[in-house]
Amino acid sequence: MIEVIKSVDDLARQKYDLFVPTMGALHAGHQSLIKLAKEKSDQVLVSIFVNPLQFENKDDLAKYPKTLEADLKLAELAGAAAVFAPSYEDIYPGEITKIEAGAIGDLYEGKSRGDHFSGVLTVVKRLFDLTRPAAAIFGEKDFQQLFLIKQMVKQLNLPIEIIAAPIIREVDGLAMSSRNVRLDEAGRKSALIISKALNKDSISDMHEVLATEPGFTLDYLEVIDEETFLPATVNTKNKRAIIAGWVNGVRLLDNKRMGSSL
Repeated sequence: MIEVIKSVDDLARQKYDLFVPTMGALHAGHQSLIKLAKEKSDQVLVSIFVNPLQFENKDDLAKYPKTLEADLKLAELAGAAAVFAPSYEDIYPGEITKIEAGAIGDLYEGKSRGDHFSGVLTVVKRLFDLTRPAAAIFGEKDFQQLFLIKQMVKQLNLPIEIIAAPIIREVDGLAMSSRNVRLDEAGRKSALIISKALNKDSISDMHEVLATEPGFTLDYLEVIDEETFLPATVNTKNKRAIIAGWVNGVRLLDNKRMGSSL
C-alpha cells in the first residue's frame, strides 16, 4: 500500500530524490511522469494539491475533479513511493509571499488567466521548499508553465534539476488533461481539431484547420522560440506552436515542436 503523507512534519522526516507535483485527477499522462521518475530513482514522491492561487475563475476551481482514492491507486501502479496530500494550511500557513512570473508570465496563458502563473510559481516554490528533491518532473503540455518554472529555478539558484516529459496523447490525438472528463461526446469531437491543426507545417495552415470547427473558440495560436518564449522568426532554431481555446466552456491547451516553417 502506498504511503500517504498528510502533514508537513511527517514529510520533513523523509527524503525523496524525485518529485512529481500534481493537482490530482491523475491520468495516464501523470503516470508517465511518475514512471519516468521511477526509472531514475526508487524514491519518488507525488504531491496532490489543488492550488487556489492559480485559478482566476472560482467556478473552474470548484469544478476541478477531486479523486484522491483513484489517484493513490494510479500513483502506486506507476511506481511512486509516497503521496503528499497536504491541506491548504500546510501549504499556506500564514501570509502568502507571491512569486511574480514577470513579463513572460503576462503573455498567452497569463494574458487570459490573470495571476495564474504567479500562483503556479508560488505553490511550486513552496512545494520545493517542503519536499527538498534532487529533481522534479513536469510535462511539456503546459509548456509555458514548464518554461517559467525552469526560469524561476535558475533565477533563485535552487539546487533542483527540472526534467521535461513529453506530452501523452489519447489514441485519437487529444492531449491528455484532467479537464477532458468535462467534455461531452460532441465536445470531445470538437476538441480533436487542436491536434489536427498542430499537425500542419505553418501557422497559416493551422488557422485554416481551426476555422473549420465551429465548436472550438480560439484564444491564441503562436509559434514561439523555445529558448525565450518570444515569437519565433525564420532564423529560430527551436520553434514550438502553442495553442489554447475553449470547447463548451472547457479550456484546452496543447503544443508541438515545429519544423523550419512559420
